[in-house]
Amino acid sequence: MKKRSSFFKVSAGMLIFAISAPVLFTGCRAPHYNSGAVYDGAKTAENAAPYVSYEPNVNYNTEEYNAIKESSFHAVATSPLSTFAADVDTASYANIRRFINSGELPPADSVRIEEMLNYFRYDYPQPKDGEPFSVSTEISACPWNPDTKLMMIGMQAKKVEESEKKPSNLVFLIDVSGSMDEPDKLPLVKNAFLLLCEELKENDTISIVTYAGYDQVVLEGARGSDSKEIMSAIEDLEAAGSTAGSDGIKTAYKIAKKYFKSDGNNRVILATDGDLNVGITSEGELTRLIKKEKESGVFLSVLGFGTENIKDNKMEALADNGNGNYSYIDSRFEAKKVLSEELGANFFTVAKDVKFQLEFNPKFIKGYRLLGYENRIMDDEDFKDDTKDGGEVGSGHRVTVLYEIVDTDSPMDIGSDLKYQSSSVTESNDLLNIAVRYKEPDSETSQELNYPVTTESIKPEMSDNMKFASAIAETGMLLRDSEYKGSSSYESALSLLNSVSDIKDDTSKLEFLLLVDKVSDLEKMSNK
Repeated sequence: MKKRSSFFKVSAGMLIFAISAPVLFTGCRAPHYNSGAVYDGAKTAENAAPYVSYEPNVNYNTEEYNAIKESSFHAVATSPLSTFAADVDTASYANIRRFINSGELPPADSVRIEEMLNYFRYDYPQPKDGEPFSVSTEISACPWNPDTKLMMIGMQAKKVEESEKKPSNLVFLIDVSGSMDEPDKLPLVKNAFLLLCEELKENDTISIVTYAGYDQVVLEGARGSDSKEIMSAIEDLEAAGSTAGSDGIKTAYKIAKKYFKSDGNNRVILATDGDLNVGITSEGELTRLIKKEKESGVFLSVLGFGTENIKDNKMEALADNGNGNYSYIDSRFEAKKVLSEELGANFFTVAKDVKFQLEFNPKFIKGYRLLGYENRIMDDEDFKDDTKDGGEVGSGHRVTVLYEIVDTDSPMDIGSDLKYQSSSVTESNDLLNIAVRYKEPDSETSQELNYPVTTESIKPEMSDNMKFASAIAETGMLLRDSEYKGSSSYESALSLLNSVSDIKDDTSKLEFLLLVDKVSDLEKMSNK
């Protein structure tokens, strides 16, 4: 162990954690009227206004979310390519669950359909030898639109076995500011990191950086085998003060670079509610800071905590631009899932800057719409540009994508009657091609794999995978009140879920079924 603060007892390998937050007001609660109301110069309540006192951090909901502009249908004749970055974040689903379980409908902009889809496990084929992932497709009737078909794309990353995992250099970056002094914030953060400590290996290197009014190095360069000292340092953390998050980020990356393992997993793990109020605080400035820091080869994972004050927009931006992922922790159960059960998927990258580009064949398909991934859309020319970031895929990760597609036999009009382009015909009998570009974790040069989609992907009945994904999409569109929801209903989603053969054998999927049932009741109550 190289250095230890006198305030904490800790030792171990090295790890960096970071957490951030959202950007649109969900609104604020009603102001608190002082019970001993003062009437300015008046003797009766009839002609006086009461003195209003506001209690800070008690009566306001200041959560922030970025606005989402939903993707529309595109004509293949004029836009044959659809390009976007992979995304394996899951924060949105856990956050939505928190709202519904508390008896509230979530804000529309907190609903990101891709993160709902990617929260769950699907039965996709394993990759072939020598390939980092497999890609499979399925096409069937769309449950909510009779004029379109639904296409599901499933990517399954290879799983790195325990014996093959490289040692980790981890920095835990923990927000200990005053806003974290809530039962569902710092106490849950400590619980989460204690769970992670149980997964550390002897050759891991762990460092701990905290930030409030200033940043502090609590532990530096400890070995993973020193778990008792690491745990002691985590347990002693206390929350107080303002939030100088940018200083903490800089210090965490500095330490991560100091103990960099050229043959290992180098990562900062940020845990926060995202309420940064000292130093660099805007989403744009934080994004530029993270883009600069990630050039060191250090990845970033963001863990979001808390209610009524989370800054989802900032946390998502940090993860998306820091070669990492974003998870929301609302319970010890979720902490165990993210930091123990799915540790490899979340912290051991097998492919970075992963991008998708679909080319639709106008001979068979005249239109399409991508569900979700709105903030991951890329310009078509960026697909082969290695300087443009994609998404990161970890060991055993799954990426699920849904498209509504309009075949040439559909009566649906998507405005593609152009004089010159509409006559183009291709000789290929492929429905479309899925091209995927990616980089090896330690490379800056992309490789490309192609997966043609033929009529063999069209199925008369949906698989269990597709039934479940379709139910998620319907639920997400209803929560967002999507203009493309068509005939979607919670009853339809529940019918799909109840037809999944193994739903009662998967705790998370069964939980989703119960959640849809609950939100259906909430919706009915809100419409009364």
